[in-house]
Amino acid sequence: MGENPAKNHYAQLNQGEENEMDIFGYKTQGCRKALCIAGYILSCGALRLLFYWKPEWHVWVNCIRCSLEEADIVLLRTTDDFRIYSRKTVTWISVSAFIKSRSDHPATEEDSIFSKAIMKPSLQVSKVFPAASGSESDLVICGPNTIDVPVIPIWKLLIKEVLNPFYVFQLFSVCLWFAEDYMEYATAIIIMSLLSIILTVYDLRKQSIKLHRLVESHNNIMVTVCRNKEGFQELESHHLVPGDMLILKEGKTLLPCDAILVSGQCTVNESMLTGESIPVTKTHLPRADNFKPWRVYCAEDYKKHVLFCGTEVIQTKADDRGVVKAVVLRIGFNTAKGDLVRSILYPKPMNFKLYRDALRFLMCLIAFAAIGMIYTVCVFALNGEETGEVVKKALDVITIAVPPALPAALTTGIIYTQQRLKKKGIFCISPQRINVCGQLNLFCFDKTGTLTEDGLDLWGFLPSERNCFQDLHSFPADHGLPWGPVFKALAVCHSLIVWEGKIQGDPLDVKMFEATNWVIDDSSGHQIEGQGYTHATVVRPGLKATTAPVEGITILHQFPFSSALQRMSVIAQEIGGNPQAFIKGAPEIVAMLCRAETVPLDFESKLLLYTAQGFRVIGLACKSLQGGKPPAALTREEVESDLTFLGLLIMENRLKRETKPVLEELSAARIRTVMVTGDNIQTAITVAKNAGMIAPTQRVILVEANKVPGSFSASITWKSLEENKIEDYRSVVGDSQTEPGIRLALGSGQYHFAMSGKSYQIVTQHFRHLLPKLLLNGTVFARMSPSQKSSLVEEFQKLNYFVGMCGDGANDCGALKVAHAGISLSEQEASVASPFTSRTPSIACVPELIREGRAALVTSFCMFKYMALYSTIQYLGVLLLYWQLNSFGNYQFLFQDLAITTVIGVTMSFTGAYPKLVPYRPPSQLISPPLLLSVVLNILFSLSMQIFGFVVVQEQPWYSKTNIQSACLSMNNHEKNSSSSLGLHGVGDGPHEQTDNGFKSYENTTVWLLSTINCLIVALVFSKGKPFRQPIYTNYVFILVLIGQLGICLFLMFADIDDLYSKMDLVCTPTSWRISMVGMLAVTLAVSFLVEEAVIENRPLWLLLKKTFRYHSKSHYKRLQHMLEQDSAWPPLNETFFSDSVAVTVEGSMGGHSNPTFDSSEDSL
Repeated sequence: MGENPAKNHYAQLNQGEENEMDIFGYKTQGCRKALCIAGYILSCGALRLLFYWKPEWHVWVNCIRCSLEEADIVLLRTTDDFRIYSRKTVTWISVSAFIKSRSDHPATEEDSIFSKAIMKPSLQVSKVFPAASGSESDLVICGPNTIDVPVIPIWKLLIKEVLNPFYVFQLFSVCLWFAEDYMEYATAIIIMSLLSIILTVYDLRKQSIKLHRLVESHNNIMVTVCRNKEGFQELESHHLVPGDMLILKEGKTLLPCDAILVSGQCTVNESMLTGESIPVTKTHLPRADNFKPWRVYCAEDYKKHVLFCGTEVIQTKADDRGVVKAVVLRIGFNTAKGDLVRSILYPKPMNFKLYRDALRFLMCLIAFAAIGMIYTVCVFALNGEETGEVVKKALDVITIAVPPALPAALTTGIIYTQQRLKKKGIFCISPQRINVCGQLNLFCFDKTGTLTEDGLDLWGFLPSERNCFQDLHSFPADHGLPWGPVFKALAVCHSLIVWEGKIQGDPLDVKMFEATNWVIDDSSGHQIEGQGYTHATVVRPGLKATTAPVEGITILHQFPFSSALQRMSVIAQEIGGNPQAFIKGAPEIVAMLCRAETVPLDFESKLLLYTAQGFRVIGLACKSLQGGKPPAALTREEVESDLTFLGLLIMENRLKRETKPVLEELSAARIRTVMVTGDNIQTAITVAKNAGMIAPTQRVILVEANKVPGSFSASITWKSLEENKIEDYRSVVGDSQTEPGIRLALGSGQYHFAMSGKSYQIVTQHFRHLLPKLLLNGTVFARMSPSQKSSLVEEFQKLNYFVGMCGDGANDCGALKVAHAGISLSEQEASVASPFTSRTPSIACVPELIREGRAALVTSFCMFKYMALYSTIQYLGVLLLYWQLNSFGNYQFLFQDLAITTVIGVTMSFTGAYPKLVPYRPPSQLISPPLLLSVVLNILFSLSMQIFGFVVVQEQPWYSKTNIQSACLSMNNHEKNSSSSLGLHGVGDGPHEQTDNGFKSYENTTVWLLSTINCLIVALVFSKGKPFRQPIYTNYVFILVLIGQLGICLFLMFADIDDLYSKMDLVCTPTSWRISMVGMLAVTLAVSFLVEEAVIENRPLWLLLKKTFRYHSKSHYKRLQHMLEQDSAWPPLNETFFSDSVAVTVEGSMGGHSNPTFDSSEDSL
């Protein structure tokens, strides 16, 4: 094919997004396909099954590489560590042929974008929006607007489950056991496997129905659309295509697509997506004169204009253009709801290390089995066994050595943990992340509504007149605020609505509005001079309100609050008066937008005075608008300029009751806590001190980065903050006596960095090399935008921290998704915002999640160790008996596998999490020295005990190789009995004697009893309690199961019931030998328990070994910590550094996590 096609063989889909994938083009070759079909027939379908498990092999064997343009098969590969492949067939749609067949289609015009794209293949078309004609070709190109989650037929689920490698291995094992006459055992395994398959299929079917119902509700909604030729028409929502103009009517409406509001205003309930129960106000797209794409022009504010699929419009307000209109942006799975459904259908796999280590260990067991196979072949072949028998015995070793239930066993802990979390009000849509929670060592918290109460209390207002602050007005006061611009600002500068008879909206807005004692009247439309009839919100004096000279105030237009801009504004006018603009937001931002002569000279010191006390401070400003442009036509920039500063609204920001104890608990567990907030830096520092994030003895260093005016460089300064005031350290630097003392205090790590979002942005652009050092002790990050929050979490992850994030689903959505464990405080069970959702709106869920995560991780390791040991114990026992051409009997295998291991596997994971968080984490890897040593030592103990029993029994005076009744002749009247030799089958031993199937021997009885009880010993020893799980005796079910199993085993050991012994292939031994076996088991238990407690679980010993062998952590943050401890010049107090290089462009990376739901990277949107 030459070089040309291979050039475009590969591309990347959804670059930078969560569902990023590599795509490769392939072309099917006839001769290769024919060879493969021949291979399928010759291998009896085994080759096809292998290709089903490995789709990439199927493509590589059947196809040849080609360019994506020529491909008829594409191979998709995930870009994460798992690199999962999937094969897809390409379907080509001939648009040109379709269009030519329809002369009435507008795209047949020669100058249409379709024609240009088809006639000139070299023309790069990044996005095509149909001309909103709704014709067939648009639907062919875009597809129907449905999130189609069909209910999967039971037969499909059944086939998929049966073809799982685990069940295929079981099928292979069952066939082998039938060939070896292990009828009962094979039948029991078939019944168990069928039960397991039925339960799994039932569960999957139930989930499929539930998900189908979740999306079904909005797949067929009747909508009103305005199209070019047809005008207004009603149609079903699945006919919508991007570019259609939606007409939103009054009343509640479910949105069937993502759309951008182009006229009017909407109030939307987005709780399904973000978990945020507060209604959100959406405004129409600003009418800009520039030609930038709207996404670029609106920057981070674009979400304020987009209506997301699956959300509910609860209120619409038309403007001067008549009806509320929105243009369809995205349909189907490309929408916000589509992303939520996709994340549930295809959860991102997590904990790659655990998966990789389990695979490696499985490979080791297969290698172990291969050694056993060689040994088996040698032993049986040398003894002249038939070839068929030798092959069966050799294959039997694989079914014993490799535990097929290992993957299932590793997930049991996670399933039980998920149920326990659900009982505690914590819901999880990504169970793979539970184990990762056990590794968390840094937790980021939002402040407002997370650490502090959602509802702020008004504390006072500091009015400003003629660039001077006046006397403070305290709340609650006997007399209300006097009528004036400040009163009007409190009455109208909000985005509140009346919904179901209650005022709904942001708690801060509610408190401000309630202070005026006015009421909202939005029951009808209002005639506004010069604008015709429009639906506008009117606020009027309430019954308790002080007398006002106006009948009411009409809110004409809103610019909703933006986290990126840190402000909101409204245009309002008194009934019969002139329009005015009111703005509220971060005081620093509001002051910058005001005329300099209206801002008090002591603005900064007053602001610092209140923020340092932990108050939340809001700046208010206003200006009169002259006639000319109608209010709806004004841009945000025009409204928010040349303002008059009104003063500072001071609000009390109380900590939640649970905040301090939870943060203290995390601190005691050595889990770092960081505050990431959109609030003022001084308020954030004070709250951090009050909450216990920053201890009273520790110093706070403010890091300020600024761009140098008139140049491309920037500066960064370190300033120390003293109690309630900023201290200038220049005087201290001059004093040589105190300087070393400061260096010593700071050198010991007793300091915290605090920085604003602006400084963070400049550091990422100009001082990239300093960022890791600043993050290592950064505790307070204030005035952070949503994208900066995500970026910060990612930067922490680059330092090898396991990062958790706790916040609300709206502003913190990106950071919650990026973090290893994001937990959203919400009333919703699941939201696209985060993997975990807590119904209790407090951070008490954080230690709960970490505790359960640690317990789940330890449980996974315990189950892993037990499954590995159980199969190894059985494997060693069988290999020992193979030496004498013997093996375990049918019921012996059945008892070990079902009565012992299956029951233990189900009940071992019931142990709950330990209530106290210890100051260290469980091991993160399966293949870690303590865990491997534990497994190896227990294998050696088991091997020693079995070999000892096997050898010593042969030395006993009563032992006979041929006469298995020789030990108990006095107890059984079988003098005439001459039992069959071990190799013979089915020889009768008289009227009372059961058939001897050739397994009975003293070695068999000894080895089987020792290995069976050894499985119980291992289960007990490996069931870890403290410090990550509750003591083992609290798991009553497990303890009762162990006692019951031990009782049955001892009964089998000491009971002399002929029928029972005959069924179990056991033989009678003298009581002294049985007591000797109990002694061997007691010694093994004692040694195993002692080693586990004194060596494996001895943390000081392992720390000493690490120190002795100079083992250093591979974590980037640990190495950096060690390096900074040696650096006496860090941190450089009162020093200013300048960047001499050009800024690094971080526009792409600054977004941190580009969440497809809200932050689609498509520039055309």
